[in-house]
Amino acid sequence: MSTEHGTAASAIVGSAAPESVSRYGPDAASRGAQIQPAIDAFAGEPLTYPVLAAVGFILLYGLYRLVRWLRRPAGVVFRQLIGGHEAITILMHPNPDPDAMASAMAVKAIAERVGTDATIQYPGQIRRPENRAFRTVLGFDCDRIEAASDIEHPEGIVLVDHNTPRGFVDSERVEPIAVVDHHPGNGTGNEFTDVREACGATASILTEYLTDLDAVFEPTDADVDGSEEDEPLVVGRKLATGLTYGIQSDTKNLTRGCTSQDFGVCATLLPAIDEDLLHRIATPEISHDVLRVKATAINNVHVEGSFGICNVGEVGTVDALSQAVEELMRLEGTTAVVLYGVNEGTVHVSARSKDDRVHMGEALQRAVSHIETASAGGHARMAGGQIPVGQMAGEERGGPDFERFDERLLGAMNGDY
Repeated sequence: MSTEHGTAASAIVGSAAPESVSRYGPDAASRGAQIQPAIDAFAGEPLTYPVLAAVGFILLYGLYRLVRWLRRPAGVVFRQLIGGHEAITILMHPNPDPDAMASAMAVKAIAERVGTDATIQYPGQIRRPENRAFRTVLGFDCDRIEAASDIEHPEGIVLVDHNTPRGFVDSERVEPIAVVDHHPGNGTGNEFTDVREACGATASILTEYLTDLDAVFEPTDADVDGSEEDEPLVVGRKLATGLTYGIQSDTKNLTRGCTSQDFGVCATLLPAIDEDLLHRIATPEISHDVLRVKATAINNVHVEGSFGICNVGEVGTVDALSQAVEELMRLEGTTAVVLYGVNEGTVHVSARSKDDRVHMGEALQRAVSHIETASAGGHARMAGGQIPVGQMAGEERGGPDFERFDERLLGAMNGDY
């Protein structure tokens, strides 16, 4: 019996093997016998292993370069973007502040380094004393626009210190190629977006870009030295001073809403800043209108609990409100303050908070939510808004009902709306 089974098994194997081999070609065993000598010959060549090692090295180096390219610092990516355009317009937000102006200076410096023509533009006005001093002391060159058609290079717009174009005619049609900002918002650039809400100032982000580009910070007279590619980019005293003041102004001298990055970049800028220029920007002369608004706010502020509200009436300079509200925040026992006044038929609101219960931007939005044409918003600690005077008329009086407005402001800060 065992002999029969053995014979049968042999017959099965013998008949199955040719059938299975035929699936892969005419004679796989024969082909293998033909290929093996070639493999042995290749392995025996003296250059075989060096060639394999070289191929492996090339593959590893290619992978290394790919990883480096994917992990490029933001400053390097930004420079490559700017260098890909012949000309750009650096657009600041309406009524630009030192952070916006300093950031624009830094972007222009990077553009000049890569041979890209750069123009700085803005809507609105530069009004606050320190903002005007910044422009004069540092020789900051910028042009005012009123409509999108005034933009010098519409195909290469870079937004700094804001992420949505606003404040000029047809602003909604503007499509920036890049956005660098630290404010909340959903605006993006078509090619580059860097919005860091946790950062205290946009100037901090731009200073980081300069360090990404291996910049050297020295107190030279030129804004940026080193136009040759093999020379280090040298940031001079004007740019360094501007960036430092931009950070200080947006963080209230590094005491509000700042991070370790803001402290770190100030330390980086320190060797290049000019203390005299910085002092002249920070301590400009103050107009009579600003002093009057401050005095009115101090004398007439109404405090309920820890919240303060004051209507200062007609104001000649809207920015006087933001300067006066800072003074009211120093009032003992006050944790949140709203100050407002009327300028050219519009109620302008400026608000501050150090109270964790009050997100001031959201509170102002709730306070004016019943007025369709009103606008308001901002950060948790700092906010503002605008309401047409004609939209604030009370039912029983011909003029604006500011008492009712005060009630809504207090209610919003208390979370009633």
